[in-house]
Amino acid sequence: MTKPAVSARAVSKHFGATRALANVDFELFPGEVHALIGENGAGKSTLVRILGGVHRPDQGEVLLDGRLSRFSSPRDAIAAGIVTIPQELRLVPALSIAENLALGDPPMRRLFGVRVIDRMRMRAMARDQLAQFDLSLDPDIRVDQLSYAERQLVAIAKALRRRCKILILDEPTAALEMREIERLFALIDRMKTEGTGIVYVSHRLDEVVRLADRCTVLRDGQIVAVSRRGDFKVGDLIAAMTGGVAAPPAVTASPPGAVVLETLAGRPDTIRLRTNEVLGLAGLLGSGAGAILRRIFGLGDEPIELRRNGKPERIASPLDAIRIGIGLVPDERRLGLIFNLSIRDNILLPSLDVVARRGRIDRTHGNRLVEQMMELLDIRPRRPELQVSLLSGGNQQKVIVAKWLTRAIGILLLDEPTQGIDVAAKAQIHTLIRNFAERGGGVLVRSSDLAELTLICNGIIAVHQARITDRLRRPADFDEQRLHAAIGG
Repeated sequence: MTKPAVSARAVSKHFGATRALANVDFELFPGEVHALIGENGAGKSTLVRILGGVHRPDQGEVLLDGRLSRFSSPRDAIAAGIVTIPQELRLVPALSIAENLALGDPPMRRLFGVRVIDRMRMRAMARDQLAQFDLSLDPDIRVDQLSYAERQLVAIAKALRRRCKILILDEPTAALEMREIERLFALIDRMKTEGTGIVYVSHRLDEVVRLADRCTVLRDGQIVAVSRRGDFKVGDLIAAMTGGVAAPPAVTASPPGAVVLETLAGRPDTIRLRTNEVLGLAGLLGSGAGAILRRIFGLGDEPIELRRNGKPERIASPLDAIRIGIGLVPDERRLGLIFNLSIRDNILLPSLDVVARRGRIDRTHGNRLVEQMMELLDIRPRRPELQVSLLSGGNQQKVIVAKWLTRAIGILLLDEPTQGIDVAAKAQIHTLIRNFAERGGGVLVRSSDLAELTLICNGIIAVHQARITDRLRRPADFDEQRLHAAIGG
């Protein structure tokens, strides 16, 4: 009988008084895709961090090829053949694509008897690695000039450069579009045939059903189900994760009201956002849809002129946007959070003037607001003093949303707001978006999930090559073929 490539036996882990894992057993065989799913905070990230050498278990053991292993760092795990691609990508922004791909093991040559990096070969190797995803990016481009989705593919290409025995993918498709996802799935199939074991962590349950040979469901740090291919469907997985099925929110019947935001007045690509409205931006990778949100929030190359409630405004920085009641939830959590601060401090950061009394922070008032937001958004654990870096990805996303709801802004810009979030948390975020609009707010949301846009939006703007190519209104215009054609899909 084949031995597991890696296994965890009776593993438990606590962070202070919080139990992250309790007596968990998990195993992965060579050439197997083993999906690991659960709600945010269920313990998935903790388990993969233990397998990847980031954390050590309080109890239990990890075995590699049947032998006891004690990793003291991710470097030890990588040396043993375990490579993890986390949600927060481990790339060096100031280095080029080629330099990132070769980091730690660059090709060398001799020049006048001295060993130096062979940059020509390094670039050629980078092109070959990127070609696996049909990416024709210049290997000399700095990583900080790439979109998040492009960086995700570079990080995966970097991992595949190593001949790993075990690959752990944590939400690998969260920022990818269908074409990139299909390329990734083809690579996963190829790696399976080569004997690589793959731990696949995802909230996209249709992917789990398609890819996984086995699926383990975690809830509150414990295993509640283990199933083999053919024995589980999306509905079964949702029930195991949550104990029930989360119903999607109904789109408000309230018609959109007055225009609260207007960009580029009088031009064909004007965007008009109204009260009581959720307006979607749909576009493929590199379409420019995300850049629209960033410009409105003052993050463009040049200031933007717009109208807020009919009044002309000039937005040159995020401070200008916040001043007139605009908040942004970015597509990367690292851009919306300060990871070494607490949940409380992150939530209150944009609202210090709101909780100030006579020039001093009113801690009682601030704590009350934070407690209300943590309860409203179901941020777990309910420990405001906890450093936000210790939260799961989904709970970190909720903290970003909470800080703008605390500010009581009038316009919310959302860039991939449910990226990497489980089904229950996604339903909560959708409900919060609709409730914000029904209270008179305006929401401009970009999502690569077209089904999500058709679910929550009153209207959708299609963007292709930085141009608005179509405008669709609910319900008559919400045609999937028309939307795909408009975005160049």
